[in-house]
Amino acid sequence: MHELDVTSLDVVVSGLVFHDLVLGLPTAPRSGTEVWATESHESPGGIANFAVALARLGLRTGMVAAFGADDLGDRVWAALGAEGIDLGLSRKLPDWPTPLTVALAYDNDRALVTRGTTPPLSADDLITTAPSARAVAAHIGPWPNEWLAKAKAAGSTVFADVGWDPSEQWDPAVLDQLEHCDVFLPNADEARYYTRTDTPEQAIRRLAEKVPLVVVSNGAAGAIALDAGSGQYVDVPAYPVPAADTTGAGDVFAAGFIAGTLWDLPLEQRVRFAALTAAISVTRLGGADAAPRWADLAAWQDANPDDHQLEALIGAHSGR
Repeated sequence: MHELDVTSLDVVVSGLVFHDLVLGLPTAPRSGTEVWATESHESPGGIANFAVALARLGLRTGMVAAFGADDLGDRVWAALGAEGIDLGLSRKLPDWPTPLTVALAYDNDRALVTRGTTPPLSADDLITTAPSARAVAAHIGPWPNEWLAKAKAAGSTVFADVGWDPSEQWDPAVLDQLEHCDVFLPNADEARYYTRTDTPEQAIRRLAEKVPLVVVSNGAAGAIALDAGSGQYVDVPAYPVPAADTTGAGDVFAAGFIAGTLWDLPLEQRVRFAALTAAISVTRLGGADAAPRWADLAAWQDANPDDHQLEALIGAHSGR
């Protein structure tokens, strides 16, 4: 394991990493029956969705996570290394199995089944000194993330996301971690459940009391954003695409928004770019592996020449 070259990184991400197996199904599975998958795909998942999406957009990316010292862990590690992601602060742990998620994709959505346990080392164990990256991103949850305060004090812009709560208790204490965050990027269900509100619009205003900028993605309904300081509110529609698999789409959306932030794009353009990256990702199976490259974005622009909002941005980066 090599040292993390923090001086050359744009973003450092931290969270749980999974090996994802995605099965495309013609119908939902029913008890006592057998459904044959029409296609399948294996891919890194979890926080790896963030890392791969950022790296494919040309950002120098480091990832901090625990991996099992097993076959699945080795395969995920090798796949991330092939994407150019710095794993210098990640660790392979003996006697701890890499988490596995099976995603069942059908009816333009997916259901997830996960086998895994809490890793023996937390992000705070792995990150003892704040990485001096331009930005950091983390999945927050019912575990400590004290390193976020260190990263913010060191000058990084801190982005946070949150995942599904398998207990469905949605402990609002998780939101206390937003104290050290600049941007929060939940999806609509997560935003509503954690704030005990009925609509994404109600949730985003409640969350804006805790963090300077909130961006809520809402699948086919698009995304909304609220800048608590200026009061600017943005409502962007989704790009209509045929959805093969929505696994990791929220993470890809967040990565697109982080990239747009580091490029100093206006808020609405950041949300539009994030929505486009997520839309392209859902057209094929996989989370991390479905994250678009600049060639994919350029191909989309060629097929949609009338959308001038992102034309200059895509043209400027498509040669990467």
